Amino acid sequence: MGIVELMQARELAVGDVLVSATGGSYEVTKVARVGRGIRVQYLTEDGRTGRLTAAPESIIRGRRSHATRAA
Repeated sequence: MGIVELMQARELAVGDVLVSATGGSYEVTKVARVGRGIRVQYLTEDGRTGRLTAAPESIIRGRRSHATRAA
């Protein structure tokens, strides 16, 4: 587990976990710039894939991966 924090979409990295308001979690598998936005691909708790596109300055609830904290 980890501490849930608010971060901007541009701060997301592979391995971070997005957390929904209802408690669901989604592991980030890929992050790419698309025009002025950020495309995030993720894996749900039951193994399904999904993606979202967000503005770089949008606020997202998540937990940092261990690799991101060590850097």
